[in-house]
Amino acid sequence: MSREAVQSERAPAAVGPYSQACRARGSRTLYLSGQVPLDPATGQLVPGPAAAQAARCLESLKAVLEADGLGFADVVRCTIFLTDLADFGAVNEVYSRCFQAPFPARACVQVVALPRGARVEIDAVAERA
Repeated sequence: MSREAVQSERAPAAVGPYSQACRARGSRTLYLSGQVPLDPATGQLVPGPAAAQAARCLESLKAVLEADGLGFADVVRCTIFLTDLADFGAVNEVYSRCFQAPFPARACVQVVALPRGARVEIDAVAERA
């Protein structure tokens, strides 16, 4: 089975050998790569607290979803990676503005480090109705 890549110019270009999102050809499921808070125009890390970085991550995920005709309502699973779990509340506040009930399944984990010194990374899985 071959793959189809999904890309958006409104999200940062991949910084390695991966696609912004990918699906198996003919599948309704879209797997979105983790987004760190990079400005899509400059490729530079968005400075600021975890909440601001989470907002940028979610904007990038939204852009990739929209490139495939999807939206946050189609997301069924997310993973949030934080370098400091003390940022959970602030990130959760930003996240809650994007999703409505029934909420996607989610995991949140603390990691030692993220690419480019980011404080937050978010990935997702979406399903076309």
